[in-house]
Amino acid sequence: MVDIKTVLANVIENNASDLHINVGLPPILRRNTELIDLDFPPVSNEDAKEMVLSMIGPDRFKEFEEKRDLDFSTHLDDGHRFRVNAHFQCDTIAISFRVIPNQIPALDDLHLPPIVKELTDLPRGLVLVTGHTGSGKSTSLAAMVELINEKYRKRIITLEDPIEYMLENRESMIEQREIGSDCTKFASGLKHALRQDPDIIMVGEMRDLETTGSTITAAETGHLVFSTLHTINAAQTIDRIIDIYPAAQQNQIRTMLANTLQAVISQTLFRRVDEPGMVPCVEILLCTSAVRNCIRENRIYEIPNIIETSRRLGMVNLDNSIADMYCKGYIDREEAIMRSSSPAKMEKTLAPIDEFEAAQEPEEEPALK
Repeated sequence: MVDIKTVLANVIENNASDLHINVGLPPILRRNTELIDLDFPPVSNEDAKEMVLSMIGPDRFKEFEEKRDLDFSTHLDDGHRFRVNAHFQCDTIAISFRVIPNQIPALDDLHLPPIVKELTDLPRGLVLVTGHTGSGKSTSLAAMVELINEKYRKRIITLEDPIEYMLENRESMIEQREIGSDCTKFASGLKHALRQDPDIIMVGEMRDLETTGSTITAAETGHLVFSTLHTINAAQTIDRIIDIYPAAQQNQIRTMLANTLQAVISQTLFRRVDEPGMVPCVEILLCTSAVRNCIRENRIYEIPNIIETSRRLGMVNLDNSIADMYCKGYIDREEAIMRSSSPAKMEKTLAPIDEFEAAQEPEEEPALK
């Protein structure tokens, strides 16, 4: 039988970010962007079942069998923690693990733009961090909340599925509630959180209409609320929130969102070339009066242009962020061009940077004759 704690210890030793367990295959880890087989025998379905049982116990295993998907967290005796998703595929159990770093990184260490720090000073409103799965949303969110925790005497309540980073009480007083064990779902947790005298609420994900409505209401009633969405840019984020509602309610939601939304940070990770690891490139929308009018009047298509022309205010266009990370020597030229919105335009943007770097290289001395 494959022992899950031994496998997870191998993940840490190999400095990997993810582990995947599939029946018929050995455990497979992801390090940076590569998938690597571990030197273990293929996993049987009984092995996978025992792994899940050992982590969650028989009661939650029954829930897993009924729902066919379950999110939770687990840890090793040395303190290393993992976010886990257990699910069924082809009627066999599969498990995905994500390593949760022991330390919450500082915002500066994440190389996020300076404006992100300023968002932690907001007294109220809704701040969204968006991106695809594995784009570092949870890490950025935890870093922002930790900065508040270090600076301000606030009461912070988090609702997470599962709890990832463990937040210690510093200046702030923090309660972390896990969906499934501390409360049944995000929406009910939010409802009760509003009765618990919070200054700041962090909602792990706005994944359905009920949670979305409760999150906006929390921001509307004078709280600072942070949450995430699986969207790739600000315009798509706003459309997604509005489109989740029936047509008859959408005008009302546009008004509520225009009044409460403060910022959208959309991020994607690039592989670093200067050292092992990943670095985020971001788009940042700040809700100026022009942006709020666009939301109210359903002119979301104008938002990309507002971002492009509002750099002096701290807004960030994704392509500019990519170019900046390339200029700093963090990311690869080919990937920067390929993943930009306009590869031809990006190539022109990077050309002066390449020319400048080439000019800085010392010329080779001619060989003596």
